[in-house]
Amino acid sequence: MSLLKSLDEKFPLERQLGIAAAPVVLINLFALDAADESGFLDAWTDDAHFMKQQPGFISTQLHRAIGDSPTYLNYAVWDSTEAFRAAFTHPEFVAKLSAYPSSAVASPHLFRKVAVSGICAA
Repeated sequence: MSLLKSLDEKFPLERQLGIAAAPVVLINLFALDAADESGFLDAWTDDAHFMKQQPGFISTQLHRAIGDSPTYLNYAVWDSTEAFRAAFTHPEFVAKLSAYPSSAVASPHLFRKVAVSGICAA
């Protein structure tokens, strides 16, 4: 992948990986050229197959922006930051990043669910 860009420059993914939290949700926003969508989907599918086999993986869902926007959002649930970190830094996964089209820019960020009384549970 040509570029990893933080959603929050003040607290990039590298810092998030050092925080013990469970469970965690990865939100990864991908921007790319429309001509690269097929190559992007092939690379993402290969990555998803790898991640699905890793300890602590719970689920993932890829979303595409509506209309003509070649923007994608991946939502993935992990047992813990530790499990995600082990998978994300695994040499086999890191090697797969070069399969993404050069136009692809990924913006990964980790989240935890928030409880809001009467609305949603954590």
